[in-house]
Amino acid sequence: MAIYVDRPTWPGHGMLWSHLISDTSYDELHDFAAGLGIPRRAFERDHYDVMESRFDQVVAAGAEVVTTREIVRKLLASGLRVRAADA
Repeated sequence: MAIYVDRPTWPGHGMLWSHLISDTSYDELHDFAAGLGIPRRAFERDHYDVMESRFDQVVAAGAEVVTTREIVRKLLASGLRVRAADA
């Protein structure tokens, strides 16, 4: 299992957000998110947006904390990166 999350630093809707990814498959990512009750509507192209209030829960469930830069690198290396222009 290869699930990663960055620290919540992205502002939106009055709170901070993290990015949750898999470097293996979208199925693995969807299964992980569903197991935590993260709604599918939080999925955006190649990652889930996760509220800062859920960060500790995501990490406790097994997501490895990495930098935002590492999130992008892992998505690119896995071939799972979807740029907004490509969506």
